Amino acid sequence: MRDKKTPETETSGSQEQPSPRERTIKKYPNRRLYDTSTSTYITLAEVKQLVINGEPVSVRDAKTGDDLTRSILLQIILEEEAGGTPMFSEAALANIIRFYGHAMQGFMGAQLEKSVQMFVEFQARLAEQTQGLSPEKWTQLMQLNAPAMQAWMGSYAEQSQKAFAQMNEQMQRQAEQMLGAFGIKKR
Repeated sequence: MRDKKTPETETSGSQEQPSPRERTIKKYPNRRLYDTSTSTYITLAEVKQLVINGEPVSVRDAKTGDDLTRSILLQIILEEEAGGTPMFSEAALANIIRFYGHAMQGFMGAQLEKSVQMFVEFQARLAEQTQGLSPEKWTQLMQLNAPAMQAWMGSYAEQSQKAFAQMNEQMQRQAEQMLGAFGIKKR
């Protein structure tokens, strides 16, 4: 449902300029989203498709220029979680919530980001190695090549474990430095 042209001459107090190739979406008080690069209103589903396509997107409040990108991305995730097969279990969501306000909040965010990035890289390597396989061939590969799949998954698990160990070491060093600044030595 795209409407053509809208007044793009409204003033906006944008605090931060988007990068040249970034798609700027303006969010109006009536909750409509306006894509400034195509001069059309777009839906949340279309913003989702831009993200899936790898296009950098910035969502700004049309009146104040405030950055609303995170809230729009979270809204997309919420809609995906509510309709269909959720990615996060209730236990996973509860654990994430428990980290808010906790001293480890920053480390948890960094660890989640590293894990997701490693999974994306793993997925890209797998897609590269299995280019051109039909659904039938995929089924055969999964059934006949269980050891290879286990090796791939083992590689991903090993990378995750290494990242977690690095994060743990970094946390220990930072804790020792912080305690040392207060004159407290590690026992």
